[in-house]
Formats: sequence, structure tokens, C-alpha cells
Amino acid sequence: MGRGVRGRDSQILESRGCVTPEDFEEVVSELEREVQRRKQTIQLAEERKAVIAQLYQPLQPRVYALRDSFLATEFLASAKYSQTPNATVSGLLRYIEVISDEKKIYRLQVFTKEYCRQLLLELEHFEQSDMPKGRPNTMNNHGVLLHELGLDEPLVTPLREQYLQPITALLYPEFGGGHLDSHRAFVVKYSLDGDVDLSYHYDNAEITLNISLGKVFSEGNLVFGDYYEVPKDETRYLELPNMPTYGVLHRGGQLHGALPLDSGERWNLIIWMRASVIRNVMCPMCKKPPQLVEDEGYGDGFTLEEGEPQSGAKDGLEIGEALVTRKTTGNEGRAMAVGAERMLGERGRTKMA
Repeated sequence: MGRGVRGRDSQILESRGCVTPEDFEEVVSELEREVQRRKQTIQLAEERKAVIAQLYQPLQPRVYALRDSFLATEFLASAKYSQTPNATVSGLLRYIEVISDEKKIYRLQVFTKEYCRQLLLELEHFEQSDMPKGRPNTMNNHGVLLHELGLDEPLVTPLREQYLQPITALLYPEFGGGHLDSHRAFVVKYSLDGDVDLSYHYDNAEITLNISLGKVFSEGNLVFGDYYEVPKDETRYLELPNMPTYGVLHRGGQLHGALPLDSGERWNLIIWMRASVIRNVMCPMCKKPPQLVEDEGYGDGFTLEEGEPQSGAKDGLEIGEALVTRKTTGNEGRAMAVGAERMLGERGRTKMA
């Protein structure tokens, strides 16, 4: 058996092809490097954000703080209706499109065309600058982390709290739709000389909003399968084109991907919305109760109540470990999952046929 690997963990590694001591040694070394990388993610992101805040000169400063004028009329109406005392799902569906009632996938216009145009100008300006840039996620290489650019608190947080949460509370009550207390927001760029498609996967979120910001492109449709718990041989697929200014709402655990782009380029704003009341019970990535290690920053949206015990230092590799900051008055701490099984799962993704 490889060094520092416990019984249950070794079974997981064996199921992924580890047989010889050399196999275990190689994988455990890789896992340890990945654990350290993820522990450093928050610090590096804060360092980049500080440099950007000090040196970057925005081209379109107006786009940074959310205004009602940025939002589509129907979106404003749907959010307003959702906050009325007698709001119902059937009433809300007068304002948004049902893509699949079975899969709980919905589409609604979020931004105006003019706001998308101005936001894209700002994003392209930042992309062409010499500012430090973080990778959007483990699957996309090209894009922008909105937290680092300074768009998170003034734009995405009020969008989630004031407009999206009333809607998701009606549409996804069993998935924490009324308790979304954190998020991770980023923009991804698809082009023929960059990321062309996106492999089949599910998100580290309770609920995801995917907004097409636009640009000229062909193909690259979104593809949705079933929820992650449905056996693969029973999956039924649904293909959906990207419509600029429109967002697609779906459960984070909904398997999905993006087909290859045929021409041009497109930009999408992704918001992974998280509910600690849900994920504190079960990590959405490894599907087990999370083990939390105190840290700073938003991380992956777990919380630890003040006075609640946290995981202690352990010998050997633990699967499902996460970093967390304690919840203090008016300020919820977050965690970052660094589990071995989660990383192995990311390595196991395949392209869609």
C-alpha cells in the first residue's frame, strides 16, 4: 500500500487503477501537490485582486455597480413577483421559460443588450491588459474571475441577494434556493484558438446561472443530461442554443457540457450559487459529509459556526477534507474542498461524443 493512505482511501484509489506501490506513490504525490495548490488558491487570488485594484484602469467603470437599468424588464418583473406574499411557481412561470420541467431547467433574459455590450468591452479591455489573471476553473483556461476584477461585491452579490434568490426560492426550494449565502462568479471565453468546448460535468454549486453575454459565433450549444444520480445508460440529453442576454438556470448537480464552437467567439457569465445549509450536510463534489479546516476567504461555500469543532490535524491522506473559515457575527466563513476523491473525479471527465 502507498504511504499515508488509509484503508477506505486505498480502496478508492484501487478502483481508479492503482495496483502497484509505485502507482500509489505517484497518485498520492499528485494529490498532495493538488491539496497544497488548493490551499494557496485564496491567497494567490487576493494578491492578484490587490494588484488589479491598485494598477488597473477600467474602460467602462459604469458596469461595475449593479443598476436596475442593466436588467431586462421581464427579469425585474419576475424578481418583483417572486417577492410578493402569495407568489407561486405557476405565477412565476409567466415570466420565465421552462426548458425542462423534469430536469428543472429554465431560461430568462437577465441583462439588456446594451449592458452586455458594455460589459464585454470591459472584459476584453482587461483581457488585453498586462494585469495578473487567474484561471476561471479547473476546466476552462480562458476567462475572468469577477472577484479579482472587482465585479463581485458591487455586481454579483446584489444580483444574487436581491433578484435571483427570490426566484430560486420558488424554483428550487429543496436545493437551498431560498438560502443562497455565497457564490463563485466567473466569465468564460470560447474561441477557435482557445477553449472550443466543455467536457461533460456537474458544478460545485447548488444552483447555477449561465448567462450568454454574446459576440458573433456559431454552434457551441449547451447540452444537458440528467441529475448526477441517474445511471448513465438511462440519461436523456437536451441541447440548448446560447441566446445572448439570456441566462439558463439549472441545478448544480445537473450534468451538462458545451459542444464545440464552429466559428467566432462567445462569452458566458457563470454564477455558481451556494447554500451552506445544504453543503454543510453533504459536499456536492464528493457526496460525503465535509471535514472542515479553518482558513480565510469564500472558498467553496461551507460554513463553521462559532464554537463548532473543526477537523484536527491527521496523519495520512484524508478524502473529502475542506478548508473553512469560522462564521462570525454578520460574516459567514467559507470552505474550499481539497478532497482526493473530488480531484480524481475531475481527472475522470471525458469529452462528449
